[in-house]
Amino acid sequence: MSSSNIPTDLRYAESHEWARANGDGTVTVGITDHAQHLLGDLVFVEIPEIGRAVAAAESCAVVESVKAASDIYSPLEGVIVEVNEALADKPELINEDPYGEGWIFRIKTTATLNGLLNAAAYEAIALAEDEDEDAGSLTSPKLVE
Repeated sequence: MSSSNIPTDLRYAESHEWARANGDGTVTVGITDHAQHLLGDLVFVEIPEIGRAVAAAESCAVVESVKAASDIYSPLEGVIVEVNEALADKPELINEDPYGEGWIFRIKTTATLNGLLNAAAYEAIALAEDEDEDAGSLTSPKLVE
């Protein structure tokens, strides 16, 4: 899986979302470099509504590529407080910069990131998927409880 970048300062869900604590009670969420590689060129992003309460592992956004549409799951319980409006016009930001300009939403939460995977654990899952013949898309991700 040499083509994917997995920053060690983030936490990850098995369903391929990353989470970054912002130090103010909010967490920025996006999809991983591995996920955007699997999906291919993104053509549309359906972002969640600001003010929406989400449960951990709840589908709250959708990304569509030339290959498939895939649900995006909130890695934590919280309330959506900000969305990346730039994705409406430039969904390819996720392909170009999944951990920077390609973020999808921010949630306000009292949950910690401790229940999510660290970079090494996520890399092991991504590597196992790369070796699995059936793992060609994100249409049936495993959820973290």
